[in-house]
Amino acid sequence: MGHRKKHAPKHGSLAYSPRKRAKRLLARIRYWPEIETDTPRLLGFIGYKAGMTHVFTIEDRKRSPNYGKEIIRPATVLETPPMLICAIRAYTKTPYGFRTFTEAWMKDPPEELERVFTVPENFNTEENLKKIEENLEKIAKIRVIAITQPKQASVPKKKPEVAEIEVGGGTIQQQYEYTKNLLGRTVTPAEIFKEGQYIDVIAVSTGKGFQGPVKRWGITILQHKGRKTKRGVATLGPWKPTRVMYSVPRAGQMGFHQRTEYNKRILKIGADGKEITPKGGFIRYGIIRGAYMLIEGSIPGTEKRPIRLRYPARPPKHVAEEPPQMTYVSLESPQGK
Repeated sequence: MGHRKKHAPKHGSLAYSPRKRAKRLLARIRYWPEIETDTPRLLGFIGYKAGMTHVFTIEDRKRSPNYGKEIIRPATVLETPPMLICAIRAYTKTPYGFRTFTEAWMKDPPEELERVFTVPENFNTEENLKKIEENLEKIAKIRVIAITQPKQASVPKKKPEVAEIEVGGGTIQQQYEYTKNLLGRTVTPAEIFKEGQYIDVIAVSTGKGFQGPVKRWGITILQHKGRKTKRGVATLGPWKPTRVMYSVPRAGQMGFHQRTEYNKRILKIGADGKEITPKGGFIRYGIIRGAYMLIEGSIPGTEKRPIRLRYPARPPKHVAEEPPQMTYVSLESPQGK
């Protein structure tokens, strides 16, 4: 028998380095997809994660071996109170990228906004809207500044999340008219997404604190006879360069990182949360009273965390025309009571 070459692939992905804590709890969206529609629409929304359940659906992907059969799927429930559109922000394109041209705020923003920043005494709404309208040929992009309404959800806080949401589809003129009508109004997920659609979920994952290299990078636990340490990395790297390289698995922060999960399917968009709340409520969250969304599979983050939803950046080619047919949604108590 000749010497067999040892196969030892690298542990852990370096793609997400450095693995440090996210700067803020609300995820940041760095890319908005282009959508081809005749009418403008918002490309995102924010919901609060309530918990998970399981559902029975009829498999509608034609290429699946279970096509037409009833299958069980895990599902995440988000509470989605309406978002208030507080401002329109217009961008111009310069050689150095997009620059803010101006923004037009609604007349009387809600008092909760004071918890985020000091609100000016009065806004020149008409003046700024006119400025945007007169310079539409210069404007390359229109976004809205929207705030969440946590008071309407079972989240124990009053301070809203403030986020920019891009407007896609149609022409700049149409986008301006669309956002002008939205200013000061609330929008619901049903106005933005539809059931059966795929979306991207962007959120900050559950924090795990300071963890060792075995849990953090998945390295092999060493033999206890061989050396003094079992759960440490076997080699810290070569003699030269004379330092420990960044690619060597080390202990450190694990979790609480921003992550994007692509192509999560919306199973349902509902208006009455009581039809989805399990017996005794969601653990560490409570009862959903208002609008909600049911999303297939798991998503990053813990209960109560704000979750950003976005039109898919790379949607699947084959999407069923009809929304998925659900036969059963589990409302059993997650504590087995």
